[in-house]
Amino acid sequence: MTAPTGRLAPAFYAPPTPGRRSARADWWLLLHAPYTLWHLSFVVIGGTIAPRFDAAHLAVSVVAFFLAVGLGAHALDELRDRPLRTSISSRALVAVAVVSISSAVALGIAGTTRVGLGLVVFIVIGVVLNAGYNLELFDGRLHTDAVFALAWGSFPVLTSYYVQAGTLHAAAFMAAAFACASAVAQRSLSTPARTLRRRVESLDGVVTFTDGTQRPISRRDLLAPLEGALKAMTWSVVALAFALVLHRTGWASPM
Repeated sequence: MTAPTGRLAPAFYAPPTPGRRSARADWWLLLHAPYTLWHLSFVVIGGTIAPRFDAAHLAVSVVAFFLAVGLGAHALDELRDRPLRTSISSRALVAVAVVSISSAVALGIAGTTRVGLGLVVFIVIGVVLNAGYNLELFDGRLHTDAVFALAWGSFPVLTSYYVQAGTLHAAAFMAAAFACASAVAQRSLSTPARTLRRRVESLDGVVTFTDGTQRPISRRDLLAPLEGALKAMTWSVVALAFALVLHRTGWASPM
């Protein structure tokens, strides 16, 4: 049996607008808001577990990563092969990528006056990973699931921790391992979800239950557990990040 088909939105967080999306909706979609929140939560986690904590340093780290990834990386990704099917011009995507990534680098360079020149290593690695992964440079050698997990999971934790502490301790690497595993899980769920939404034209299949009844399988049936898990994981990591901020800033109080 063939389940009913129809073109789905390119992501579960795409604005539910009928027909052609507005320019505002396209720009919102480009942010990949749930995944950007997830990524920025790793920045927060890394900064809040460091032995020394400076809220201003953490705020700048979050802004820098938002510029580099929330805007820059996603603009480069859309520029390369249009996975979101937005109508944003290539010129606009290039401008956003250049300005946002350059601004993130500028914030990092300014931060060396307080953190030290060791931060330059993180800046260089960040730029290489950003451009190399999203533009599939070096024959695509950096465009792998392993690099994604390290670059979008471990790297923000280690960078944010270093900004606070000026060095890396065992706790930083343990938190980076958590972020890496979380990014692996995200990738394992989002890859088949993206395939179902963006590349599957039709789906043939049927579920036969123990009582002999049958029901056709639809793309939405397969997407529901994948995207349900992605949503739950996103908010769990965000909640952890907020809890750590409340703890380190002294806002937490007995109930």
